[in-house]
Amino acid sequence: MNKMIRIFCLLAILFFGSCAGRKNLVYLQDMEELKEYPVYQKYEAVIHRDDRLSITVSCKNPELTLPFNIPGSSDYSVGLDGNVTAVMPATPGTDNTNKGYLVDVNGEIDFPVLGKLKVEGLTRNQLTEMIKQRLINEDLIKDPIVTVNFQNFKITVLGEVGSPGTYDIKGERITLLEAIAKAGDITDEGRVDRVAVIREYGNKRRIQFHDLRSREIFNSPSYYLQQNDIVYVEPSSAKARDNAQRTFSMFSMVLSFITTITSIVVLAIQ
Repeated sequence: MNKMIRIFCLLAILFFGSCAGRKNLVYLQDMEELKEYPVYQKYEAVIHRDDRLSITVSCKNPELTLPFNIPGSSDYSVGLDGNVTAVMPATPGTDNTNKGYLVDVNGEIDFPVLGKLKVEGLTRNQLTEMIKQRLINEDLIKDPIVTVNFQNFKITVLGEVGSPGTYDIKGERITLLEAIAKAGDITDEGRVDRVAVIREYGNKRRIQFHDLRSREIFNSPSYYLQQNDIVYVEPSSAKARDNAQRTFSMFSMVLSFITTITSIVVLAIQ
């Protein structure tokens, strides 16, 4: 009889504990239905060291742009007729590490004719405008059209997610929630109240924690991820096991006390 009671109590603990854990996994618990929340629309990715940039220059006179469009440095090519065409993507297994303009340890790229350009900390639009103005001011091209894209935008998601790993991102805009979804969502053993984003700032790294249960995540400067960001979801399994063990111990003590009292009463009646 005592054994059956203990088993029942254990099952009850596990059941209610799992229900509480499920509740903690609910995202954005404090958002109200149909209420409008502001959206930050001015996000732009910033160029960092070790980024690879695709840069294309075009204009009405295509022959003037030839010195500025090195083969393999761009996702596009400019023909002699002035048409800009997309370059076919490399086949799987092809080495793509030497394409584009690599941002060196000094935050610079070596651009044809213009020489060294300090690009670290700039957005794509800022770099586009800088190159355009240099070409105009140095009387190289009067009407340049400059296109800048990232070639190696990637993020890493680690910890208690379904599929941890490094992910290549198309474009330059991905949110923290999208990154977690891309990695297979947070597992039952992950902590939604302590999701970290590790980001490089020059020669330093900074970590910021997020509670995905709160709408305040939308106000975080790390909500929109930058290239090379690391997302880490802390595990909660050890804490859950400790809590379950303590709860079970408490129930065991209470059950033992009740059993003892019951036995004493039964003996007294007899």
